[in-house]
Amino acid sequence: MDKNTVFQGFARTLLAIVLVAGVASVSACKADGEGNAQAKEPDAGKAADAIPVEVAKASRRAVAASYTGTGTLEARAEAQVVAKTSGIAMEVFAEEGQRVKAGQVLVRLDADRARLQVAQGVAQVRKLEANYKRAVQLAAQQMVSANDLDQLKYDLANARAAYDMARLELSYTNVVAPISGVVAARDIKPGNFVQINSPIFRIVDSSRLEVTLNVPERELAKLQPGQAVTLAADALPGRTFAGKVDRVSPVVDTGTGTFRVVAAFPGEGELHAGMFSRLSINYDQRADALVIPRAALLEDGGEPAVYVARDGKATRTVLKLGYDDSGWVEVREGLEEGDAVVVAGKAALREGSMVQVIDRDQPAKDVEKAKAPVAKAPR
Repeated sequence: MDKNTVFQGFARTLLAIVLVAGVASVSACKADGEGNAQAKEPDAGKAADAIPVEVAKASRRAVAASYTGTGTLEARAEAQVVAKTSGIAMEVFAEEGQRVKAGQVLVRLDADRARLQVAQGVAQVRKLEANYKRAVQLAAQQMVSANDLDQLKYDLANARAAYDMARLELSYTNVVAPISGVVAARDIKPGNFVQINSPIFRIVDSSRLEVTLNVPERELAKLQPGQAVTLAADALPGRTFAGKVDRVSPVVDTGTGTFRVVAAFPGEGELHAGMFSRLSINYDQRADALVIPRAALLEDGGEPAVYVARDGKATRTVLKLGYDDSGWVEVREGLEEGDAVVVAGKAALREGSMVQVIDRDQPAKDVEKAKAPVAKAPR
């Protein structure tokens, strides 16, 4: 065998070894890549399955038990002023919006006829008084019978009554305010003919305002006179006014199953009769109650429950609730202080669902981070 043949055989052997080593290296790389992919796949799957949620922690704060309702503010007293006699309005002394006092003259009617009737009454009474005195003297001398004396006595009493009636009719020509308050309406002008018993003014006493609530009978034992009431009027957004329960009816209406509660508020301010109002009556308070946002409660028609985020999983927890106050719900049983309850994203959760808690402030932080200046590398 010559040298060329030996060299060619050695070269072929060396090439085969190199090829085998290359194939083994490629296979090892491929196997390693697949292994890494398989190792990473469960983590990626877990991240993909986690449901983003927002949570709030159960905390302690003061809550109040209250009954809420709506009603219309009404004046403490209101009166329709009517004329008690007929006549022409000679003078009108009050205008709408004017404050008047009880007994103040509002209108003066034509009083000529009434004065004449009073004068006639005076003359008749004086005449009969004189006749009666003479009859008494004659009766003492037995010159007048007892029947005639009694008749004169009755005639005198009748004349005095007619005189008093004429004076009363004369007083009616001055139409006066029956209560103190503000003139809310005026339906008369000077020169108008006024019919008897026709309303000519409306007076409202707004020194105290009241709201009447029809409360379900289940609240009967909870509401008592003197309890604090908070009022918010639609006409005065952002404002609240303090009052108190003034009267509570002890009788339940069998037709509606409700009882009447009257709340009183001071008037003469921004509140006015006729305003639609929303009331809240606080009848109990807890200073250190465990609470969660009302938004955390599940709306599935079952028992009160929430999803609690623990160790990256959602756990459905049944609760025993207490008072409900301004967006917060008291938890009597089922949670401990610091438990994270899901408030957003709960519709997509099931028992044991993987969750990813999202920081509510994260978008703002990202914006601030984006606004921050970026340091440039030195050239």
